[in-house]
Amino acid sequence: MAAAAADFVQSKQVMSYALCKHLDRDPNSISSTLIKESDIASLFSHIVTNPQDEVKKWVEFSSNFASSDGEQHALLGNLNQHLSQMSVLLASGFIPSVADIVVFATVQVFMCHLSDSELQKYPNISRWMDYIQNVVDFGTSLQKINVTKSVFSPPPPSHPKKADKGDADPTSKKAVSGQKIADKSDGTADSKKVAGENKVPGDKAIPTFDKNDKPSGDKKKVSFQEKTPGKKTEAAAEKALQKSAEKDSECNVSILNIQVGVILKAWKHPSADSLLVEEIDLGGGNVRQVVSGLAKFFSPEELVNRRVVLITNVKPGKLRDVMSAGLVLCASNNDHTVVEPLIPPEGAKLGERISFAGFDGKPEDVLNPKKKQLDKVTPHLRTDENGIATFRGVPFTTSAGPCRSSVPNADVK
Repeated sequence: MAAAAADFVQSKQVMSYALCKHLDRDPNSISSTLIKESDIASLFSHIVTNPQDEVKKWVEFSSNFASSDGEQHALLGNLNQHLSQMSVLLASGFIPSVADIVVFATVQVFMCHLSDSELQKYPNISRWMDYIQNVVDFGTSLQKINVTKSVFSPPPPSHPKKADKGDADPTSKKAVSGQKIADKSDGTADSKKVAGENKVPGDKAIPTFDKNDKPSGDKKKVSFQEKTPGKKTEAAAEKALQKSAEKDSECNVSILNIQVGVILKAWKHPSADSLLVEEIDLGGGNVRQVVSGLAKFFSPEELVNRRVVLITNVKPGKLRDVMSAGLVLCASNNDHTVVEPLIPPEGAKLGERISFAGFDGKPEDVLNPKKKQLDKVTPHLRTDENGIATFRGVPFTTSAGPCRSSVPNADVK
């Protein structure tokens, strides 16, 4: 913990660099002497002019954190509580502000020296730091926090079990068919009485025979009566199984071809204020145009060079006269005031298909809009409490790890 209590010179260097990049300033314009001799608040005010009152509170938090020896855990507890319902520090959706930069730079040096068990006490801070360190440019001197990702062991998908021919009790079959023949051939009151005596209230009659009782009719007829109901039952079970399998396949995420891409260009839709048009690279020369409803949440410039996750086997079509050949998957909070494209992990290859443990089917070449396949799958896409994107609790997985969002417990569509 002695290392964690060291002076915050490196924190100030990281903070200075990130603030300058965030404000489109040259990081070299801030001298190393100024960084070394200034405290956090003074350095911040030298770079950021006229900050909002809310930002000033977080600068004060950072100053207290750096100078309050032994009280860091209490301050982290307050920060963790604040982030329980927030993606970033200020109520501005999911776009990091200067407040996120100064607080991250300050607490990062302390968090790096915590044990795994101590880090688990601050899950909201860990989620926030993992997001900030991957979307803000802190330069090459930043030591990234290695956040332990949640590990899922999903149960295997359930499928209706086909009825086993050997499961039925042959004695019961013979008794039932025998009773039918007996009822046909013997219409006496005694035989009816036997059937009535074996009837349990609320249950079907279970006919029994004495060893000396022999139903009339030849053996061939009995054999025919035994086999026919069995065939009908088998056919009905087969039909029900087929219908159930078809229903399961329609709500199976494996029908979707979900891939990793990067936005090369983005611009406003010419005739719809709520839409943006993106040119997305899927690797291997596969570049496609996609229209997304992100104009209220992002400027075109903010989307350029952003890595995204998109469904690539939707049927291409025009949205307000502009061709779209994909669907960028985004996490959205309940009131739809925060919308953010899912973030694939660093190291995931362009064009890589997202996989789901237990769902190994091949995707459809092109989804059929008439079957409403997408509508049946998307209600089961969500982020969990850690921001990991899931289908029925099973994470969106790439070769480099799961896809995630800064918006926890959110719908994905």
